[in-house]
Amino acid sequence: MGTGTSKGTDDGSHGSEEDRDSLEQAGKQLYVSLKMENRKLTGDLVPHIYGSVPLVGSWDPSKALSMERESASMWELSFVVPPDHETLDFKFLLKPKHSNTPCFVEEGANRLLIRGALQEDAQQPRLALFRLDNDEILEYQLFVKADWVSPFDLAASWRAYQENFRPSAARGIPDVSINSVPPSGSESTCSYAGLDHDLEKYLVPAPSTSANSAIYAANMTENPRSFSGWSGSSTYSISDDGVPIKRPATVKEMEVVIPEPSKVYQGSGMVESKLVGTFSPVQKQEGQRGHLVDRGVGSPRLVKSSTSSIFSTELNLDTETKNSIPEASGAVAAAAVADQLLGPKEDRHLAIILVGLPARGKTFTAAKLTRYLRWLGHDTKHFNVGKYRRLKHGVNQSADFFRPDNPEGIEARNEVAALAFEDMVSWMHEGGQVGIFDATNSTKKRRNMLMKMAEGRCKIIFLETICNDVSIIERNILLKIQQSPDYAEEPDFEAGLRDFKNRLANYEKVYEPVEEGSYIKMIDMVSGQGGQIQVNNISGYLPGRIVFFLVNTHLTPRPILLTRHGESPDNVRGRIGGDAALSEAGELYSKKLANFVEKRLKSERAASIWTSTLQRSILTATPIAGHPKIQWRALDEINVGVCDGMTFEEIKRNMPDEYESRNKDRLRYRYPRGESYLDVIQRLEPVLIELERQRAPVVVISHQAVVRALYAYFADRPLKEIPHIEVPLHTIIEIQMGVTGVQEKRYKLMD
Repeated sequence: MGTGTSKGTDDGSHGSEEDRDSLEQAGKQLYVSLKMENRKLTGDLVPHIYGSVPLVGSWDPSKALSMERESASMWELSFVVPPDHETLDFKFLLKPKHSNTPCFVEEGANRLLIRGALQEDAQQPRLALFRLDNDEILEYQLFVKADWVSPFDLAASWRAYQENFRPSAARGIPDVSINSVPPSGSESTCSYAGLDHDLEKYLVPAPSTSANSAIYAANMTENPRSFSGWSGSSTYSISDDGVPIKRPATVKEMEVVIPEPSKVYQGSGMVESKLVGTFSPVQKQEGQRGHLVDRGVGSPRLVKSSTSSIFSTELNLDTETKNSIPEASGAVAAAAVADQLLGPKEDRHLAIILVGLPARGKTFTAAKLTRYLRWLGHDTKHFNVGKYRRLKHGVNQSADFFRPDNPEGIEARNEVAALAFEDMVSWMHEGGQVGIFDATNSTKKRRNMLMKMAEGRCKIIFLETICNDVSIIERNILLKIQQSPDYAEEPDFEAGLRDFKNRLANYEKVYEPVEEGSYIKMIDMVSGQGGQIQVNNISGYLPGRIVFFLVNTHLTPRPILLTRHGESPDNVRGRIGGDAALSEAGELYSKKLANFVEKRLKSERAASIWTSTLQRSILTATPIAGHPKIQWRALDEINVGVCDGMTFEEIKRNMPDEYESRNKDRLRYRYPRGESYLDVIQRLEPVLIELERQRAPVVVISHQAVVRALYAYFADRPLKEIPHIEVPLHTIIEIQMGVTGVQEKRYKLMD
């Protein structure tokens, strides 16, 4: 394997001490290859090595390291000698192929490997002798080779070995394939792979931080920051032309702090554009099974009109600018920085203001968009005005509170809206980037108030949700009565239903569609069966990405199953990277998984199976029949660069600086010539968008880092937690997508 100059041969000569020291100082590592040959093999005994360090089992025969068959008569094991274990004492042993006992330890004293040289004497020649139960003696001839190689050469030679000497057993499979019948060895011929009919038997508890939609979405939004100031000295009112004005507050009113003029940025003004673009989502034909594979991360970039705004020439990156740069890397950060350098100062902070009648999916859309932007690395928070209203005025407000001819109700609702908006802007100027402002905002007067409050402080985009499907509206109303805290104290469901419909009628009387400023209109998009998106005066990297996400999102219920591939030999040995096949346990899991998919998705013939391009993922999917299988290069495991094929123990001993850097920040740590978790998230975005677009179930068979990243999106886990999310082997994570949000189940098919 080694590509460096060999300093070790079978005669044990390894050069002078000075030569070895100079090589070590150059950062090279000692790569050792041990081989055993027996041209008269008996039975199915497999040579193993065990010895004085964890690398070779610490003298525990059950943890001995298996040698791999190189040819019909040759077995080989290669490893890097740890710098702090220049002397390795070990022995060979033989184990039956399909069990750990009995095992036969070689005759004679322990062997010593000192800096790659095998020490021997007249009583211990280059032969390994094994005495079997019937007193038969097996002789194996030994070969030792040692090379000083750099970490980069080591990784390159490992990849060459994987590609040339261990060719993939899964190559030749097209990017899109489908099995019409189960392959041999599936449940029909392997009864041990069967599952009980009751899949609930395999359920295991999900983590406490798992996705859970049982909690009302609005209650998961940001809490008011200044409730102690309810009885302040001033508050907001709205003049006839919609301009917010300050007036004395009564004892029961809440304080809204108006920023000092010196702290308010001077905006460039807002120019209305009547040019409206219409986007229609791509519709998948019934018989279509082909998919683009390994898509790029690009998203539509909406061209900015030269008349839409005035560009600022100020290019200084102050503290606020630095804080608003996303945590993401590569093209994402580059585009965000470009927008900040070229755009007005308030463009560094973006407010997405929801508009729409009740029961049109505003809060659901806001929560979904918040989750997506956070996953991409943009600091995003969701502010729900209804939550502010309930905390200020209680949960028992009847429909009369929302009448357009109730001035007290209008004033109270405008006050909580102003407070929520001030909280959002204050958070932005402390370092936040995107605020999602969730309320009906159904009149021009209210929206004008918000635009005046935002002048010079943040950029505003209105996001209007329009639904004309009566059945969807009725379904949303029922969910509202069941889940909203507004009706938690109403024991009579029918009474609550009547009250909410009266509230809805009050909003409908004064509702004014958005025609001002920058806006996105989602029209009948929730079903995923059509509709359109209209955009007006939308420009910039992040707004374009938001439009791209919204074009592909819908509320159609469907499950998404996430799982790692079956166990591989590299998993057993603790080696990272590589393109290993499946172990026996992994092959068993592939059959159990096929059985599970057949039972769980038996009525979902439109379901598809997505895998990476690595053979352990493809082979895990092979027994699954009747569904299209799609390979995505974006689903490949994190690229570990020069550490490919190493264990973490080897990295710790041979590359201590890299090991420490990884432990300090696993999210941002990038393997030399490899990837970081943030890089993985960026290449996974097209996969995530396609998962959102799908209306049928999807089974994703991938790898630990990839499943962690995808799961973090659905469970809304912070980026910093992604490298630590528990994703065990042989376990299925079922994410249920639908109008009620996201729910999770976990099935453990094997121990």
